[in-house]
Order: sequence, then structure tokens, then C-alpha cells
Amino acid sequence: MSDNNDKKRAVALSYQPGEAPQVVAKGVGELAAEIVAMANEHGILVHEDEHLMAFLAQLDIGQTIPENLYRVIAELIAFSYVLQGKFPQGWEVPPGHFNTEA
Repeated sequence: MSDNNDKKRAVALSYQPGEAPQVVAKGVGELAAEIVAMANEHGILVHEDEHLMAFLAQLDIGQTIPENLYRVIAELIAFSYVLQGKFPQGWEVPPGHFNTEA
């Protein structure tokens, strides 16, 4: 009998400003669980989406994401920054909407 962990997949992306995000790790089962655990330990956003995973799982380690995924990945990166209280310079945060004190 296999448990749900056997089907778990994970893809880790790295992003450097001015460059396309790149696949830096990927795995299935126990390796996927380790990737997620390591991300959680380091405060890295973990996003779960079956449809996005179907695309990302096809990429090889070291490969940059294809252009058709730029927008969705950019939105996830931007959202992760907002969750961390990071905002672009000059961007006005509505009072009381986000706690920018860390």
C-alpha cells in the first residue's frame, strides 16, 4: 500500500532580478517532501498548484521557465514579497493593509 507522499511532486525555482526563474531542484515522493521541508525551514514560499506543477515538472534542473509561464511565476514571486512585507520602492501601501514591521 502506498501513501499519499509517493505521489507528491515538488519543483524549486530560483529567481535573480533581470533573469528568468530557473529550476534548481525537483523530485517525487520523499525527495519532494524534503524539498518542501527545506523551503519551509528557510521561510521560502511554497505554492501548491496541480496545473502549474504539470508544466514545471517537465522542465530539467538548470532550465529556465518558458515564456508562457513568466506572468504566473512573476505574480507568485510578487505575492511572496508582499507576504514578507516587501514592497517596491515608491509603492504606497494602504494604511492598515499590511504589517511592514518585521
